[in-house]
Amino acid sequence: MEVIKSPAEMQKAAGALRSEASPLGLVPTMGALHDGHISLIKRATTECAAVVVSIFVNPSQFGLGEDFELYPSSLDSDLEICENLEIAVVYAPPADAMFEKGYDTWIEVPSLAAGLCGANRPGHFRGVATVVAKLFSICRPERVYFGEKDYQQLVLIRRMVLDLNLGVDVIGCPTVRENDGLAMSSRNANLEKNERERAIFISRGLCRAQDLFVAGERSVNELKKAAHEELEKGDVEIDYIEVIDPETMELLEVAFDSSRMAISAKVGAIRLIDNLPLKG
Repeated sequence: MEVIKSPAEMQKAAGALRSEASPLGLVPTMGALHDGHISLIKRATTECAAVVVSIFVNPSQFGLGEDFELYPSSLDSDLEICENLEIAVVYAPPADAMFEKGYDTWIEVPSLAAGLCGANRPGHFRGVATVVAKLFSICRPERVYFGEKDYQQLVLIRRMVLDLNLGVDVIGCPTVRENDGLAMSSRNANLEKNERERAIFISRGLCRAQDLFVAGERSVNELKKAAHEELEKGDVEIDYIEVIDPETMELLEVAFDSSRMAISAKVGAIRLIDNLPLKG
């Protein structure tokens, strides 16, 4: 396994990999790899001739006062995981390699970035879209794998790829959960024991709404009320609870099959997100 830190060297390596076999897959990560990441990597390795894993904590997607400095980092163990999974290349650039002095080009997808996480995190999705576009340019994948836990990000990236004719197949993969239902996230490592116990009420809120949907409830207000009651049991700070159209991210008043409930909440100082498709 090769570990590359230079964009130019990564472009050269990607060109060599694509010339040898196709398709070339990419799994973009911010490191602190867990079973959710591993599920993405394993799927990529079964569907692609070679796979690149990128590890880059993107400073441009963190706003003032957010947890950039506290974001978990475990590069040595991440590299060991990638090597055991027989990854061809890990691209792990420093920030100044991705954003050289004078950098001044940004990509925005305003309609999809405006709501949910974007409403309270100005500039977040501009940073996400820009770095992902740069990763596509540098790593030159034919297929890229994202988890559905970051659902707004997934939809936004698909739109960007379509609008800019990037020619990358964006593959969404189901959220991987802990045994108690908590969605796996690198940020979970920063939860204190009591916070970890409270965090499970996020997924419980989603499941309660899903149960109501199965029973025939379609009023978004009623579904949100049920989820809210569960989150209150965990004494978490709710950012939003919404039901959205899975393609346009439009907020709904009446839920339909495969619409999604999305939740963002802070447990202590840690902001967590989760979502679930509502299916009858």
